[in-house]
Amino acid sequence: MIRTLWRLSREAIRYRTLYTIAILSTLALTAVNLAAPKLLSAMTGIVEAGVDEAGLHTIGLFTAALVALYLLRILFRFLSNYLAHKAAWYLVGDLRTRTYDKLEHMHLGYFHDKQTGDLMSRIVNDTRDFELLYAHMIPETITNLVTFTGVLVVLLTINWKLALITCAPIPLIFASGILFSKKVRPFFRISQKKMGELNGKLQDNLSGIHEIQSFGREEYETERVNEQNFEHIRAMLQALKISAVFHPSVEFISSLGTILVVGFGGYLAYREGLSVADIVAFLLYLGLFYGPVTGLANLLENMQQSMAGAERVLDILDAPLEIQDRQDAETLGTVQGEITFDHVSFSYGEGIPVLKDVSFDCKPGQMLALVGPTGVGKTTLTQLISRFYEPSSGHILIDGHDIRDVSIESLRRNISPVLQDTFLFNGTIAENIGYAVPDASMDEIEAAAKAANIHEDILAMPEGYNTQVGERGLRLSGGQKQRVAIARAILRKSPIIILDEATASVDVETEQQIQKAINGISGSRTIIAIAHRLSTIRNADQILVIEDGRITESGTHAELVALGGSYARMNSIQGEERGKN
Repeated sequence: MIRTLWRLSREAIRYRTLYTIAILSTLALTAVNLAAPKLLSAMTGIVEAGVDEAGLHTIGLFTAALVALYLLRILFRFLSNYLAHKAAWYLVGDLRTRTYDKLEHMHLGYFHDKQTGDLMSRIVNDTRDFELLYAHMIPETITNLVTFTGVLVVLLTINWKLALITCAPIPLIFASGILFSKKVRPFFRISQKKMGELNGKLQDNLSGIHEIQSFGREEYETERVNEQNFEHIRAMLQALKISAVFHPSVEFISSLGTILVVGFGGYLAYREGLSVADIVAFLLYLGLFYGPVTGLANLLENMQQSMAGAERVLDILDAPLEIQDRQDAETLGTVQGEITFDHVSFSYGEGIPVLKDVSFDCKPGQMLALVGPTGVGKTTLTQLISRFYEPSSGHILIDGHDIRDVSIESLRRNISPVLQDTFLFNGTIAENIGYAVPDASMDEIEAAAKAANIHEDILAMPEGYNTQVGERGLRLSGGQKQRVAIARAILRKSPIIILDEATASVDVETEQQIQKAINGISGSRTIIAIAHRLSTIRNADQILVIEDGRITESGTHAELVALGGSYARMNSIQGEERGKN
């Protein structure tokens, strides 16, 4: 926990001015709280001795001083609370942005075993715990420690024997606090983890609501959500059960201290003539003495919960970036579009080989098609070009530049993808087409739409280019989404376009429209196309057949058909299917 707190302090250092003022205000507030009982004790002593004219004047001065102290307490409490909250919430906002930014730059492999809902929970829920830590626990811990120390000094000056008796329960309280921390923290960790899993399940189900309703699985999914919901609740209740034992125990131990003070104070009054004013002062300070101790005990619970959330956030912030720019990375200008694979192999983290010694060369303006069975590494090959993954061995070059020697931003600026599972943002059609070129004019957006053969479809929509596409583009057909994605790629004017199964899930008519759009940009851009339907890549300059991670055949459509191998068999099968249809 100390390491985590030290790591968190480095995050908060940029708000040190606000924290410094808040802490100084907290110390001043503590001083005011310590001074007030002293004045009340002195006034009690004057009344006990008998009030004369001079005593009445002194009481008046002390009363005015108390009013001033209580007014200062309002000021210092405001500065302490507000500035600590301001700094804490700025820190929360900053950490949320930084956590999201870090996730944006993580390699794709990082997300393979992560749930979107769990990552969202870390960004939104777990970062919120930092506010509890920095706006409440740290200031209150400082206040409690200073108050405890100050009151102890005062009590020792009043009567050192009685002060030592007062301290007798303190070791028991701190020992129980340490035991409590060890017992409760694992349950808070589990609780935070279960909350992330619940968010992940909810995100999955809401995204797949069509499938749930289509297959009549509403009750089943409700039961699963209910199960995960109560797993979180059970973990939280386990922590609260321990808290429910711990806090009354601290109160009981503190009460024993009060009983000891009252009993031993009476004995001292009898044996050593301890004055009423001193006893009153002791009792007034006693609340201030045990208050910080019980307060620190209460803070332990919140701290354990905050630490559990903080660790989940730091897991992201401190995760290494496996793919990042080299220190001497050069900026890649606008390229011609030549792509070279030089003995490239790739394996995922499990060590399972996906690509094995792949070599080819694609000239600028050519269309290179990748065909082969599902799962042989075609999509992985295209993702290597954009450095979403790093090859295990070999080199990938664009216009003769090893892509590991250039900045990621300048590399990806030259590449535009059109994926089979097209993602559109919840906004207008115009916003989605212009996503990669924010300052594009409507004329440029319309020109790209025309090139992608989607312009007429857009004009037929009720609001034209201002039509809302809905979440993930649900208001558009599959073919319309594909053509919007092609328009987005065309507008960006990247020299290299990657088409990943762009026509796999559309009808024949839509396929022809998409094919027209592809033909319209052929020759002017380098196109890497993953094809399921061979009819869409007949005109490709080069076709690579990939099987078991290797290139087994290469050539044009006519050459491969004449070869009579795997490609010829695929072409024959698809020809028969088209004939039947």
